[in-house]
Amino acid sequence: MTDGEPAPAAGYSSPKRAILLLLKRQPDVSLAEVSRELAISKAATLAHVQRLESDGLVGRSYAPGKVGRPRVLFRLTGQARSLFPHGFTEMSLYALGYIEKRLGRLAVTELLQTRAADVADRARPRLDAPTLSGRVAELARWRTEEGYMAEVGPRHAASVELLEHHCPILELAERYPEACETERRMFESLLDARVAISHRVVAGDPVCRFCVRAKKERP
Repeated sequence: MTDGEPAPAAGYSSPKRAILLLLKRQPDVSLAEVSRELAISKAATLAHVQRLESDGLVGRSYAPGKVGRPRVLFRLTGQARSLFPHGFTEMSLYALGYIEKRLGRLAVTELLQTRAADVADRARPRLDAPTLSGRVAELARWRTEEGYMAEVGPRHAASVELLEHHCPILELAERYPEACETERRMFESLLDARVAISHRVVAGDPVCRFCVRAKKERP
């Protein structure tokens, strides 16, 4: 577990927490892959997974195998969402709902943008690396500290990906999708780059995937 990474299900043993974090980052993995990641036997891994299944936190799916029986794959269930931090979601939703009722939807968007600008001002000194990949790497570290389980994804000739495996504001984004667009624009400002979203947790994807491309050469 890295610094700033959420520690789900404090009542579970370390292997079970490690499995939950692994499945949060990599849904649909096999027992062998989980066993290899945890560096314990398949039998021990299966015992941990079965406990999480019985608690309703892990589910199975099946994929065609090369030979013989289908492959068994594991992923987190919707019930597991509550194990990971979601900030002050209830209070935030209540506050935004009150603002929307009194002042309209535009006022909600303006509030989200104002907050994003304040957050960006605090984070900007950390993101002063001379290269785009360096800025994305620091952004990933900062977002992980904020509970987003972020990491730098594949690098390409003209772009680099930022992956976020957890969304602490998921319920808020489901009700106010403007929050996702506000964060995308904040990333563009912080990285001095163009940012596109190809996958979103709020849309049912297992990860938020941002494609970051250089906008211009820095002076």
